[in-house]
Amino acid sequence: MTFNFRNQPLKGIYVMYAVLSVIFVRLPWWTLVSLISRPRASWTLKRAILVRLIRYFTGINDRIFTLQACPDHRAITGGKGVKGVWVEPVPNFVTGQVKEWADQANVRPVRIPGYWQDKKGYHFSVGQKPTADEKVLYLLHGGGYIALSAHPADITSNIARGILKCSSDIKRSFAIEYRLSSSAPLPVANPFPAALIDALAGYNYLVNVVGYSPSQIVIAGDSAGGNLALALTRYLVDNPIPSLPLPSGILLLSPWCDLGPSHLKPGSSVYSFANSDFLVPPNRKGMSGWSITSFVGVLSSAAAKTNIYISPASQDVASGGYEAFPPSFIVAGGAEIFYDQIVTLRKRMQADMGSEKVRYYEAKDGVHDYLILPWHEPERGQTLRAIAEWISEL
Repeated sequence: MTFNFRNQPLKGIYVMYAVLSVIFVRLPWWTLVSLISRPRASWTLKRAILVRLIRYFTGINDRIFTLQACPDHRAITGGKGVKGVWVEPVPNFVTGQVKEWADQANVRPVRIPGYWQDKKGYHFSVGQKPTADEKVLYLLHGGGYIALSAHPADITSNIARGILKCSSDIKRSFAIEYRLSSSAPLPVANPFPAALIDALAGYNYLVNVVGYSPSQIVIAGDSAGGNLALALTRYLVDNPIPSLPLPSGILLLSPWCDLGPSHLKPGSSVYSFANSDFLVPPNRKGMSGWSITSFVGVLSSAAAKTNIYISPASQDVASGGYEAFPPSFIVAGGAEIFYDQIVTLRKRMQADMGSEKVRYYEAKDGVHDYLILPWHEPERGQTLRAIAEWISEL
């Protein structure tokens, strides 16, 4: 991975080329191809083109890293109606094997931002004490551990807005701006378990600062955020903290649950669904390979195969260890490249917890992380309503 067009003026020239090629060459060609045949029979022409468009611009990140800078853990980024707060670290809660990994990676707890969002029609002050009947959504955003943000302007915040709209139990959400990972040719920064340590601090903030009972908290994570939600829950199970009991439930949205190669097999969803998802199939030299390298850090590629905190659905690790997990809701897109690994995760969780504690929802023709895409209907609305019903049962 070189990101050889990441600096100006080459970045601007390359982006201009990409935009012009889309307008004058790719869009006409995609339209023609999609009129003849689409990856899924149920897809509209609009969806077929939009998926191709997102996939194309996701792919050019291999050259430029990112189209635009986004908020990160170093500052609270303002904006209209933005409710940001600094969250203090909890070094005393970082123990056991995770502390050993943190010491090995030279990762230390730090102060990080978090952002609140309110349900339409409600106006809470930042960190306002909860009422007894209020539930809160604790959101861990996706982005491969290298991109995107907890900020309300980020595309992943569409998940919180959707759940706030559909659920009568959730009145507000809180998203933590965990540290993002990077590696050469960018500065090496924030490998595992930095994001886990930050997620732990955010959970402590909700419980011991704001005053939520863990029974009022639903932890939600999309894509890499789903991976992080699993890791945080596992940490709370493995390292009981009296003041931090388990949440009422966890919501796993297209979770990235195998960072290793165990699901990269001929005929797997990674390859057979490559034309029906906007994610680019894993490539050791591409963005996805760089993401894994950046995240695992000094633990090396072996950790992506065998560390259950990093790859809970890896077929190279022993299944199990979910017996004490809280009720869980897993969402998968039937057209996404992570489909197979999500099914593996579902089977493992149901085997340990029982099917009554693990709700599985599959949108047959849904792409990866489709809840962030407002146009992905009717699947998005149907899924949000199913999630709202599940939350009401917790």
